[in-house]
Amino acid sequence: MASPAKLAHVVLRTGRLPEMVDWYVQVLEGRLVFGNDMLAFVTYDDEHHRVAFLATGASQRPTDAHSGLHHVAFTYDSLGDLLGTYRRLKSVGVQPFWTINHGPTTSMYYEDPEGNHIELQIDNFATDAELADFFDSGAFDANPIGVEFDADELVARFEAGEPLADLVRRP
Repeated sequence: MASPAKLAHVVLRTGRLPEMVDWYVQVLEGRLVFGNDMLAFVTYDDEHHRVAFLATGASQRPTDAHSGLHHVAFTYDSLGDLLGTYRRLKSVGVQPFWTINHGPTTSMYYEDPEGNHIELQIDNFATDAELADFFDSGAFDANPIGVEFDADELVARFEAGEPLADLVRRP
């Protein structure tokens, strides 16, 4: 049997198509590949679309009482890229509602105009072996959610030149 080669895209229902497209293009530094009154495709890399929107007229925001998708995560190559994105978005009034070091990832969670949650993250371990060691240590089992952090403080520590290993280590 063969596993998929990649996750191609996510499709979101919306009643606010133009606003959703604009938000995702801004947050992901993406581009609109196709759009009409019913459907839009956004990408940020060589895939023809990573996030698609279907205009269904939906108007109810997701809540914890709804089953289904909890969030979609996008991984950055470096802490500098993640923090640069944080600073860029903050400068236009888009701020995370939750910043947390899960252990395996350093993550910032945002809410799109429809209330969907988007995680922007980096992987904290350079190798699978380091990640396995972390899981085997019992630290994740003891705290599977993680430790919240102040994004501005993390930016300041990064800009001061603190070593990456210290910046991504979960307290």
